[in-house]
Amino acid sequence: MLLKEWLGELNYTLLQGSLDEEVNDVVFDSRKAGPGALFVCISGTKTDSHAFIPQVLSAGVKVLVVEKPVSVPLDVTVLLAEQGREALALLSAARFGYPARELLMIGITGTKGKTTTAHMVRALLEAAGKKTGIIGTNGVGIGEKHYDTVNTTPESYELHRYFREMAEAGCECCVMEVSSQALKMCRVKGIVYDYAIFTNLSRDHIGENEHKDFEEYLFYKKQIFGQSRLGLVNVDDMHLEQITEGICCPWEGYGLDHEAKYQAKGIHFVSEPDFVGLEFEICIEEKGKQDFIPVRVNIPGRFNVNNALAAAAVCLKAGVSKEVVCHGLEHLKLDGRMEIVYSSKKCCVIVDYAHNEVSMESLLSALREYQPKRLVCVFGCGGNRSKDRRYSMGEIAGKMADFSIITADNSRYEKVEDILADIRGSIEKTGGAFVEIPDRKEAIAYSLAHAQAGDMIAVIGKGHENYQEIEGVRYPFLDREVIRQAAKGLEEDI
Repeated sequence: MLLKEWLGELNYTLLQGSLDEEVNDVVFDSRKAGPGALFVCISGTKTDSHAFIPQVLSAGVKVLVVEKPVSVPLDVTVLLAEQGREALALLSAARFGYPARELLMIGITGTKGKTTTAHMVRALLEAAGKKTGIIGTNGVGIGEKHYDTVNTTPESYELHRYFREMAEAGCECCVMEVSSQALKMCRVKGIVYDYAIFTNLSRDHIGENEHKDFEEYLFYKKQIFGQSRLGLVNVDDMHLEQITEGICCPWEGYGLDHEAKYQAKGIHFVSEPDFVGLEFEICIEEKGKQDFIPVRVNIPGRFNVNNALAAAAVCLKAGVSKEVVCHGLEHLKLDGRMEIVYSSKKCCVIVDYAHNEVSMESLLSALREYQPKRLVCVFGCGGNRSKDRRYSMGEIAGKMADFSIITADNSRYEKVEDILADIRGSIEKTGGAFVEIPDRKEAIAYSLAHAQAGDMIAVIGKGHENYQEIEGVRYPFLDREVIRQAAKGLEEDI
């Protein structure tokens, strides 16, 4: 294609060269540069890719997008853009033929609940016969294909490549998690969401290499409304006024405790041998009239009422019938999100991704509502992350769990013993009962071997992750499989 055919959405200044230059790809990694590629220069916090211009020119690149004037041969076309990341997003969309415009786009942001809500939405849409792609913390799903990703929301070029694959695979819809970092780094710039769900907001992702303070975190989270046709907002969130103040699209609310267009009523917590979850009615307020939809959701936790409400609301908006919504919610299966991996007359074992103090407290509170004889928590904390998270999670475990088993998570480049020492100190201050087993597989096996009748065991922190990262190496490890092996061993011994 000609360069000028990719520039419809981009604000730029032509510094030199011709817009009739032929291009066939957009590149932002100098190692992938070659003839026909357009190279986008980005001034990052650690690396300024303008420094690689000589390298990409020698590889045959004839078109550059820069953030500042550069001195290059006159036969090279140079476009000046204000932000390289924004240019990368808009050019990537053009390079793949604007595939997001061919899909019903649903974006989900918030501190907690993004992944669960996204998978609920996908399950309901597919139950209605609408083939749906998904992008988020658990990776990318397109039909039976799965791709692992590094970030919750991948880089813009990868996003549009996935959108194109979805469209060509016959997908009608795409549901994706939209992180605050993705909004800040322009990864989703130019995408228009038919529906944007805002799950909740709490203090997280604040610190070095993330957001400088809560105000910045809130600011970037809200940017999703500026590129959406309709917002769906959790009215129970304590920051509701800040979230909805000055937003750029119409919005509707959903919630449990406050009036909203979509409200949950008559919530019951159900614990049966074959069903541990929720029952409630969705009350829909429309032009002064109320409509009620009785539902069962086969994952536990009060907060999942909000997630299910959001999923039901957006799917009803998208034309999914009430009958399909009911059936889909009752037959959900979400990997690593309040996932019941093992259940017997003796105990129930749940895997969840809760990996910070906010999600841990929410999860343990939710499980308490099922009135287990003992609530047992198996957890660790990631290495090379804020120590405050360890102290807080240790304190929450000590106060809220009847018994804790502290163990390894992704230790990365720290010693497991050092991480456990930080957790141990905070648990000891609470007087909570605990045992320390550094090997995660042994810790999980211990939790089942020492289970008492009526126990609910929560194995948290890793959820869907299929690895354990130690000294820069990712070793195969999946909590779900370790639990099943341990449970099988117990049953064979019996």
